Amino acid sequence: MPSRENEPGIPSSHSSSTATTDASATAEENLYPHDMHPGLMPGLSVEDQRNIFRLDKVVFALTALLMLAFISWGVIAPNSVGEVSSSMFKWAIRDLGWLLNLVMILGLSVMAYLACSRFGNIKLGKDDEEPEFSRFAWIAMMFGAGIGVGIFFFGPSEPLSYYLTPPPHTVAAQTPAAIHHAMAQSHFHWGMSIWGLYAMIGGALAYSTYRRGRVSLVSSLFRPLFGQHHTEGAAGKVIDMMAIIATLFGTAATLGLSAIQISQGIEIVSGAGKVSNTILMVIITVLTLCFITSAVSGVGRGIRYLSNLNISLTLGLIVFVFITGPTLFLLNLIPAGILTYLDSLVDMASRGLSWGEDTVQFQAIWTSFYWAWWIAWTPFVGMFIARISRGRTIREFAVATTLAPTFILILAFTVFGGTSIIFSQLGISGFDGNASSEHVLFALFNQLPLSSITPFILIFVLAVFFITSADSASMVMGTLSERGNPAPSKLTVVFWGLCMMGIAVVMLLVGGETALTGLQNLTILVALPFSVVLIGVAVAFLRDLATDPAAIRLKYANKAMQNAVIKGLEEHGDDFELVVTPAEQGRGAGADFDSTAEKVTEWYRRTDEHGNEIDYDYESGEWADGEAPDAQQKRDDQRS
Repeated sequence: MPSRENEPGIPSSHSSSTATTDASATAEENLYPHDMHPGLMPGLSVEDQRNIFRLDKVVFALTALLMLAFISWGVIAPNSVGEVSSSMFKWAIRDLGWLLNLVMILGLSVMAYLACSRFGNIKLGKDDEEPEFSRFAWIAMMFGAGIGVGIFFFGPSEPLSYYLTPPPHTVAAQTPAAIHHAMAQSHFHWGMSIWGLYAMIGGALAYSTYRRGRVSLVSSLFRPLFGQHHTEGAAGKVIDMMAIIATLFGTAATLGLSAIQISQGIEIVSGAGKVSNTILMVIITVLTLCFITSAVSGVGRGIRYLSNLNISLTLGLIVFVFITGPTLFLLNLIPAGILTYLDSLVDMASRGLSWGEDTVQFQAIWTSFYWAWWIAWTPFVGMFIARISRGRTIREFAVATTLAPTFILILAFTVFGGTSIIFSQLGISGFDGNASSEHVLFALFNQLPLSSITPFILIFVLAVFFITSADSASMVMGTLSERGNPAPSKLTVVFWGLCMMGIAVVMLLVGGETALTGLQNLTILVALPFSVVLIGVAVAFLRDLATDPAAIRLKYANKAMQNAVIKGLEEHGDDFELVVTPAEQGRGAGADFDSTAEKVTEWYRRTDEHGNEIDYDYESGEWADGEAPDAQQKRDDQRS
């Protein structure tokens, strides 16, 4: 076979120019960490790093002192807390309500962009990593993370409230248009806006942890902006403290709602009079003891089984209402509500101070509280969906995380809310707008078959939501307190759980007779500063993706193809083919890209347990100090 060495564009393997090129390439390779070009990195998981997890004394101590001081203040002088929070709330909702709207729009916009962008094929893990869970199990767990007591507390009552008293400047009350706008407004509060935000921080955490090899902390997401020094220093500690505080208040609000609703169920089942705040405290205390038992006794697997049972019961209750309620009406309302939601989405997102004082008041009661609640939940839900989404592409993650749970929640609110609206039209007591949210739930099931049984099921579901939410959120706060430890100590977990209960009690005390007021005011006030953190997360995530190995390869591929076609046309007209050879100076695929820059190589420089740089052999999987490839796994097993 004739040699191709002398063909145009194919250099001789024995030529001096090739030797020079090889020497140059060798010198260039030494500029890369571990002789690995950043475009060839397959990804780096946190398990591949030699981390030592321990309590971050600064983060834990300062946050704990702040929370204990707040709880003490709230218990000793709840009126004082109420006055201060109410005053701050009025200022915040008027002057900073736009910030909450901006963040919710940002989350959905970022995920929509990523789903359609060149970053969509990047994996939340190594290049060859496959998802751990099936798509069905993954979506089911996602729904379980985001669902909570709110689906029962607000599901039947929120659409009914909008039907009887529509948002300002929308439609006339108690009309067909009011029914559809009521569903659209509820879907707006519980739909894509929430899940776009959850997806943004969850995707950023999954990418950072399982593709960039960083510890699972909110502060780790800011490494592209602050650099390693500041991320692990004071700035990073402040961010992690803010994440813990947001999780504490966001979950405490959920626990407070659970206690309020459970008390209503007990009132109905026992036939006793109105439950006081004292009884609410007793309920929280009993459920707290259940949480502590689960946290310290190692029955986490049992709690997970209980949680799965809880999700099944929740979906079962939705189906039960759908079948035994106004089924034909609901079948028509589901598509009508979805289309009205999509049609009104931009209009609802635009509401704010410029619409007038009545709109500001509506936002304070509904939209701003929801946005604050979801923002406060982002570290908790984001960390959970990050763990279960490993191995998914960003495109699949963005689409599924944003749309699948949204659709399920839309069905739930349509079934519960639509049934409540029908009962209101029939003039049934409890659906006239004077009843509380917790009362509407039990009134709804009281009008359906098996009304002697369903209150007990509802109380059980609400109690398990309380315990599992406290358990999961405490684990997340333990991780944030122990430098990203995926298995934090039980003592740390229990401490944060007790703080959550204490804050829930303070929220209820501050609200007084209208307990929901305290939950809303304090949740909004805590979420506002964390909104700034989420804006930073969006910027850092996009900057991280710009230097991803897959993004670098795509950049090189596009440039190489463009250069090759131009050169082929210039030198050979129609008769040319593409081969890989060294390029002339200035014409290479990476000619305008500095592949040795710190911003694209720093992230995969390996370090030992003490943070000192150490070499690593990617072929053998061995460290320069001789540590075996499975040593990290052995350390993890010893810790657990």
